Amino acid sequence: MDGIESTLRLYAPFLVSYGAVIVPTAAVCFLLAYLLNRRAKSGTFYVERTTDDAQDDDDNSHPSSHEYDDDAEHIPYRADVYPQEEMIARSEAFHMMMQKRRTVRFFTDRPIPRTIIENVLYAAGASPSGANSQPWTYVVVSNPATKAEIRDIIEAEERINYERRMGDAWVKELRILKTSWRKPHLETAPYVIVVLRQLYGVRSDGSRKNYYYTDISVAISVGILLAGLQNVGLVTTTTTPLNAGPALRKLLQRPANERVMLLLPVGYAAEDATVPPLRRKSLDEQFLWV
Repeated sequence: MDGIESTLRLYAPFLVSYGAVIVPTAAVCFLLAYLLNRRAKSGTFYVERTTDDAQDDDDNSHPSSHEYDDDAEHIPYRADVYPQEEMIARSEAFHMMMQKRRTVRFFTDRPIPRTIIENVLYAAGASPSGANSQPWTYVVVSNPATKAEIRDIIEAEERINYERRMGDAWVKELRILKTSWRKPHLETAPYVIVVLRQLYGVRSDGSRKNYYYTDISVAISVGILLAGLQNVGLVTTTTTPLNAGPALRKLLQRPANERVMLLLPVGYAAEDATVPPLRRKSLDEQFLWV
């Protein structure tokens, strides 16, 4: 025992000196390892993938984002296959229909069956999304009082945008469209669809779950929505509510994980509706064959 005590007295200064460095360092390393392990388990820690890796992000890519069973077997899928002549005819018909699509700002208040809007939204909801997150919320507003409030919010911000924020060059570009800060169509159209992007998901226990590529996912879904509206003979205008998002989100009582992206007044075009004489780019100006 005397030998042990003398040895401890001899090496005590060194143990204290090294301990002052080693013990805190070890504690920090342990804490970091613990936190990284927790983040990995909660799904909030991930590695950003390259563009090549990202190309497979469709609705079947990462079922674990919605807490599916990783061992679940994939279900059969059979795509519709048409004779080439029919494929050409269908592609031409769709092309001609979409060429008629225009941004319209003149609506009638003619009512639209809710089923039509629901079916079009179902189609938009079938859109592919990053890790199948489906990070969109479509709020369909038909209540006249709420539409009036939306118009008030939009016009208040748009007046500032046109007079101060957008600048002369931007306002000049819009002259051919004959737009202004006044938005009466937001009240005239039977429906106003407010498109919100979900920044992240919320699990049943209240914890967050990551969503991926939310901007492009919502954009693709809205593209399908626009095609669906054109298909049933309705018109819309894609309104980007610059600086009006927070007030709209508060009005519609949407949660903190959602951001307003677009407003889409939806209805029948007025009989005296007009559109500017815009020219669409030719095929050669838009596409390349490699």
